[in-house]
Amino acid sequence: MADQLLIHDDIKLYTTSDKFYFEPTINPTEVLVIDRITGEATVKDINAVKIPIPANAYKPVCGFLGSIKLISGLYLVVAKYRILVGKINGQDIYQLAGTDIIPYARSNTHLTNKQVEDNNTYERMLRLALDTPGMYFSYGYDLTHSMQRLHSVAPDFHKMSLASRADSRFLWNGHLLKEYSHQQFARFALPIIQGFVAVNRVSVKGHQLVWSLVSRRSVERAGTRLFTRGIDGQGNVANFVETEQIIERGGEKSSFLQTRGSIPLYWSQYPDLKYKPAVALAPEDHVAAYTRHLRDQLQRYGNQVLLNLIDQHGKEEALERGYRAAVAAAALPAVRYEPFDFHAECRRMRYDRLSVLLDRVAHEQTEFGYFVSRGGTVLLRQSGVFRTNCVDCLDRTNVVQSLLARRQLLAVLRLLAVTTDDDQDTHFDSLFNTVWADHADMISTQYSGTGALKTDFTRTGKRTRLGLLRDGINSLTRYYKNNFSDGFRQDAIDLFLGKYIVVDGEGNTALCPLRRQRDWKYFTLPSLLLVGLSMMFAGTMLPRGSGLMMYLMFWGACVGATINFIFRHGPEFVDWPRLEGVNPRRPLSSL
Repeated sequence: MADQLLIHDDIKLYTTSDKFYFEPTINPTEVLVIDRITGEATVKDINAVKIPIPANAYKPVCGFLGSIKLISGLYLVVAKYRILVGKINGQDIYQLAGTDIIPYARSNTHLTNKQVEDNNTYERMLRLALDTPGMYFSYGYDLTHSMQRLHSVAPDFHKMSLASRADSRFLWNGHLLKEYSHQQFARFALPIIQGFVAVNRVSVKGHQLVWSLVSRRSVERAGTRLFTRGIDGQGNVANFVETEQIIERGGEKSSFLQTRGSIPLYWSQYPDLKYKPAVALAPEDHVAAYTRHLRDQLQRYGNQVLLNLIDQHGKEEALERGYRAAVAAAALPAVRYEPFDFHAECRRMRYDRLSVLLDRVAHEQTEFGYFVSRGGTVLLRQSGVFRTNCVDCLDRTNVVQSLLARRQLLAVLRLLAVTTDDDQDTHFDSLFNTVWADHADMISTQYSGTGALKTDFTRTGKRTRLGLLRDGINSLTRYYKNNFSDGFRQDAIDLFLGKYIVVDGEGNTALCPLRRQRDWKYFTLPSLLLVGLSMMFAGTMLPRGSGLMMYLMFWGACVGATINFIFRHGPEFVDWPRLEGVNPRRPLSSL
């Protein structure tokens, strides 16, 4: 398997009053020309193009990511900076470290003042989406497909451009590149994924190996933690991630796939200022949605073991019951449901109890196997996957996935005659723990806005009190972001992925969804709360007297009543998404 068509890496971007020119730095034979007036893009022979500005008047870029339409018109999106992560299958893998967005229009004089303001908001959304940590790309390796899939395609597949052959589920700039999927743009259109990639060269018992971890987040139901839950009508689930562990030794390659994703039912958990908002199951056909999702998973990955780690009592009980009922009603062959009450089983930091779960699924892990090729010849294929979930598919999920990955890693090292059953490599063990903990933090940041919980166990194999303290800080940070900033972040994701498309004349002849009127309570009650707290604080500075207690009681009662009123009307104080797109995310009670 080899990707034969390489994308241009270092590029000179020339900008004139009416055109953009992308000229490859190394051995240029072609130039991408984009008309700033019409938006038309063509690739021309370099000898047929005369760039009308000095040869040194260029901006160095490292990739063309596409274009997107905002109110003022089209914007060019380019990669400016990159960080080398390592090599997979002999090709360099990079993390995106900086981007630039450049308007086609030379000025905004054609816009009203309000349109300029709205356009600036869209620009901030676009920059927020592009600045999200965990964007990766390669000029020669297809990061959207697993090794097993890349060994299962026709030879012509590898002659296609990386952008046109990419798995659309994991192509994060698919909307930006939709006009550049034609083969003429094959060496310019640079696909990116969001997720996590780590590549490490390791030495085990004198054997030189490359150990990689690649996670791909799906774009199909992408969003933030509390605004995007459950499943949609097409069978896509929130926070779906495909994780691949790769081992390479010379011409020998092995990979192991796992998936995670929100419980495949119609459910929601909208923010309402409560620390843990109520989970609501919608009155929809859950069995049909579950069946649609699992049939797709069976077709793509083979047999399924559904590891459900949520609580089987309390606030999560309804979800567990609903999931169990859907599995039983659908009765799909090659699907097994394995519930494991993570919090109950591992209470009092007894994480050694996870061995109970691993023992339950040991037979399937051996049966599913993993992918192995030698010199391009496939020796083994993986026939099934573990689909793991908790409520967020973050913290508990990552702990269990890391344990399954460790077991597979030991198995493949034995297969390659690198180790025996009794061998242990302390250095590699520490590296493994660190990478999986970093992986947890990255995926969690992309979905919830903060690093993961329980990573002390992943890093050290033990649950610690310091880890509990860090989890508490992360939980409070999540609470703030999920209630007061994730609406804007959800909008940024929807705009970037094309779930919402800016229309012609928006903000002038067409309504702009950014313009939202807040209820009087949104401004008045926080102001009253601030006044009340200030007066109580001022009261502590007053000399003690008979009236001080009454003073403090009065303002304390005002503060208490205001807080109570705010929480009773919690949804009205939440930062809701404004670009509703196809699927509104606000419950009817808050409209």
